[in-house]
Amino acid sequence: MANTYTQISIHVVFTVKNRTAFISKDWRDQLHEYISGIINNEGCKSLAVGGWKDHIHIFFGLNPNISIADLIRVVKANSSKWINEKKFINDKFQWQVGYGAFSYSKSQRNNVINYIINQESHHQSKSFKEEYLGILDNFEVEYDDNYLFEFFE
Repeated sequence: MANTYTQISIHVVFTVKNRTAFISKDWRDQLHEYISGIINNEGCKSLAVGGWKDHIHIFFGLNPNISIADLIRVVKANSSKWINEKKFINDKFQWQVGYGAFSYSKSQRNNVINYIINQESHHQSKSFKEEYLGILDNFEVEYDDNYLFEFFE
């Protein structure tokens, strides 16, 4: 689109579907790189991909020609297919339905990137449920407990 200029930074969080489908440290970095490639191939700009055993954080510059929902659908479909083809787990890997998406200004980028790349140390003291509910509260997002992720404690 001629004469269209944007700077839209989006942080998305989503989680694995089944308790047996945890993301192992043995292949976690490969998954993060793979997801980063999907984001870039879809015309967006991957800024950070990280996470922990039961969830993923992605931070990217959004191309205004693609919706967040379409991008996340492609990321989830392609990454779960890749995990299953690599046979990283014994069961079928799937992502839970839904995601959380949050926008940040350019001045906040470095803080978000550091937060995402330090997930392993962050989760030594805080569960994913505590983290996710904290994000929702910080962004003043109203939610129904019946429609939250299936959390693993």
